[in-house]
Amino acid sequence: MALHNEIRFEDDICEALAAAGWLYQKADAALYDRARALFAPDLVAWVRETQPKVWEALEKNHGPKATDTLLDRVRSQLDQRGTLDVLRHGIDLLGAKGTVTLAQFKPAIGLNPSILARYAANRLRVVRQLKYSLHNENCIDLVLFLNGIPVATVELKTDFTQSIDDAVDQYRFDRDPRPKGQAPEPLLSFPSGALVHFAVSTREVRMTTKLEGATTRFLPFNQGDHGGKGNPVAADGGYRTGYLWNEVWARDSWLEILGRYCIAQRDEKKQIKTVIFPRYHQLDVTRKLQAAVRAHGPGAKYLVQHSAGSGKTNSIAWTAHFFSELHDAKDHKLFDTVLVVSDRNVIDKQLQEAIFDAQRTKGVVETITDSDGSKSGQLATALKAGKKIIVCTIQTFPFALKAVRELAATEKKRFAVLADEAHSSQTGEAAAKLKAVLSSEEIAALQAIAPAEDGGEVSTEDLLAAQMATRAADSGITFVAFTATPKNKTLELFGTKAPGDTVPRPFHVYSMRQAIEEGFILDVLRNYTPFDLAFKLSQAGEEFDDREVERSKAMRGIMGWVKLHPHNIAQKVQVVVEHYRQHVAPLLDGRAKAMVVVGSRKEAVRWKLAIDAYIKEKGYPLGTLVVGSKDVVHAA
Repeated sequence: MALHNEIRFEDDICEALAAAGWLYQKADAALYDRARALFAPDLVAWVRETQPKVWEALEKNHGPKATDTLLDRVRSQLDQRGTLDVLRHGIDLLGAKGTVTLAQFKPAIGLNPSILARYAANRLRVVRQLKYSLHNENCIDLVLFLNGIPVATVELKTDFTQSIDDAVDQYRFDRDPRPKGQAPEPLLSFPSGALVHFAVSTREVRMTTKLEGATTRFLPFNQGDHGGKGNPVAADGGYRTGYLWNEVWARDSWLEILGRYCIAQRDEKKQIKTVIFPRYHQLDVTRKLQAAVRAHGPGAKYLVQHSAGSGKTNSIAWTAHFFSELHDAKDHKLFDTVLVVSDRNVIDKQLQEAIFDAQRTKGVVETITDSDGSKSGQLATALKAGKKIIVCTIQTFPFALKAVRELAATEKKRFAVLADEAHSSQTGEAAAKLKAVLSSEEIAALQAIAPAEDGGEVSTEDLLAAQMATRAADSGITFVAFTATPKNKTLELFGTKAPGDTVPRPFHVYSMRQAIEEGFILDVLRNYTPFDLAFKLSQAGEEFDDREVERSKAMRGIMGWVKLHPHNIAQKVQVVVEHYRQHVAPLLDGRAKAMVVVGSRKEAVRWKLAIDAYIKEKGYPLGTLVVGSKDVVHAA
């Protein structure tokens, strides 16, 4: 029954792909070249159709060995440079003039007929029950190819008798890319084999870009189900995971993912250490943002509420990249410059070294770091020169926004501003410097959003909201605020009101609940221990309520309660620390941490000082960490 259901599942997917333009024949597996991990007929057909002079040169120089020469060269380049680089940059071939392209990805504008013709010539193929191994007859349920080069493998399970975990375990324990004492499996090897491996059931999808045996980590690739993990019931009554082949693997979608989304991250030696494939919510938000801007033009505001664990850094980087090349239906560029506001250096690094595809040019990204305006000329020059992407910090942001608004008003230039919530909020002296460049109206708005208590903390979210609250609409500027936990003012200013809504909503949500259920962040409330309960635990479960107990024992308990009265932090510390040592520290192989939740940052500092004194007195090898500032420490 299970096998029958899986075959039916396979049939339905392959037939859906074939109806959508994919190449598919049941006997295709017999044409697969195991040793080279290539579908040779498609690779040869692609070169012959799109680059006839290359094929003529191959036949002239190598005669009947032309096909083998091409396949061997492609395989050697895949092994040396990785699949993603070869697909995007092509190969050099002896006797051929120029680079031999192995795929054509869609350009930002559709003005070149020859490029569009090559794009239409891309050959997408699905092969089922493919025997891939050099050492046994193992089969993979589905393998997806682009012009004969494998880009994805898929293991399928039906939820009638099996689950997604069975597909994951099949990859971990039965699909070893490097069998002990044997040659590597070319299809499964990283980074020269398939770019992504999907575990798919009728209810869920997971994926990984690197198979490492039992330690392989799979990430969820689900839509989310009413704010939680998984996928909703399909509207058409089909499979819950139907979006994977009907939407994600749709021709234009799949080619865009391979050509623009996948990121090869390299180490110091320029070796590929990981390939990033977008999770579903990242794909969804970046595409919906582009569609919204195309539909409404520059000047709108969007709030993206993505929880910690969502990969927000990559989502911002992808959005910046796509906005910088976004064109309308008439091929007019929509933004002169994209301004990214963040204190995360990784954003700039990814934009410069990883995100840009084969057409990337140096000097696209400019970073502005001055905080006092002394280098504002650098910013003005970059903006006037039309730098595609400018990255600035929260300290520079007021200068950048002022310059952007002036250029939008005087020269009719159009900008996109992407603001990260910037966890490293400014306090004390840094916050004072930021406020010094604000108008009195903006300072008043900021005070309403972030009252000057606990050191007067100011975040990018606060600063952007304050500056937006005091101005009319910026017709030439699109604002996108990315935050995990938006404040009410941020939601009011950047939220979207659909027909029938009484309050603004985020444009896109990846909820904290979904992040928790998918295992990306811990539910701190699940392990939250109120002080009263911690006190009872510290007494080893002994109750002092209605039971008759020995007088001396009862007196000891009563006196202990008096000493640990909740109004005295120093006395509460003993219960907290001892509870942590006995019940929390042994978890996670002795590396578990605990969080003390208090009412303010001043109180947090006082707690830190009290805990530090207690653990020093006891000689415990423990440490504490608190977020604060000099002002808060002095006040505490």
